[in-house]
Amino acid sequence: MSSPLEVFSDLSERLHYNRPDFPLYVHKDQLLRYGYAAACHWHPDLEFIYVLDGAMDFFVNGRIVHLEAHQGIFVNSKRMHYGFSADRADCTFIAVVIHPVLLSENSQPVKVYLDEKFGLETENFILMTPRIDWQQEALVLLRQIYDEMFSDTCNPLRLLAQAVLLCANVGEHIQQAATYGANDQAQTLVWKMTGFIHQHYDRKITLDDIAASGAVCRSRCCELFNKYIGQTPNTYLMNYRIAKSYDLLCETNRTICEIALTCGFQTASYFSYVFRRETGLTPQNYRKQLLSAL
Repeated sequence: MSSPLEVFSDLSERLHYNRPDFPLYVHKDQLLRYGYAAACHWHPDLEFIYVLDGAMDFFVNGRIVHLEAHQGIFVNSKRMHYGFSADRADCTFIAVVIHPVLLSENSQPVKVYLDEKFGLETENFILMTPRIDWQQEALVLLRQIYDEMFSDTCNPLRLLAQAVLLCANVGEHIQQAATYGANDQAQTLVWKMTGFIHQHYDRKITLDDIAASGAVCRSRCCELFNKYIGQTPNTYLMNYRIAKSYDLLCETNRTICEIALTCGFQTASYFSYVFRRETGLTPQNYRKQLLSAL
């Protein structure tokens, strides 16, 4: 019988891995590209962030931690999380995201170990600094994984070995914690409602629609979003739509009107108004600023 996590796994944020059939995402990025605040999301993957320069705040399951240059964070599987800068200062960072299947293909003992170490009964995150030996080793591995992924002679076996070593280091030090259990109904409802938004953000969605996707009333819906995400359902929806517009502005030549409609805004003028309110820039100026920084 499928567990609640398996049932709702298709509602998590979809990642575009660097190589097909090799579930490892490695990328150097900037907060600027996300309007200085990524969309709050979750996925079954294990996520690592290493700050190269600048600083950012990071939200994980209701807590916010601050990351300075040369620090990093490990985010456990299936936790709500996002990085942001409240004062809109840019930050350059490396993201390494590893799906557990990469580590456990056809190995039952490894699957059991991963469930034990990276399940919902363990810590939500670990802040990593160069001052602690094993964490410094993990930070070095993140740089090595990035360098290997983008080298001319990229070796998938070396990538796999580095990813396994990275997760093994974390597994040796992660602690048990009183977090939300796999059968916790409230967490499952949040996954279901955010998943509904992920799937339908390009359409007209009301608060009633979001609440109905979790089979709860409007007030319970708002209570769950506030507790687990720190945002109202409508704010989450709006932020998710804006986040989806960033890639289209950066990576396509679509018009502002086309992007607005694709991301669920009824008019280009309203999209531009919300975008400027959230980022301090019009979509056109954001596109120019981002392209000039790349």
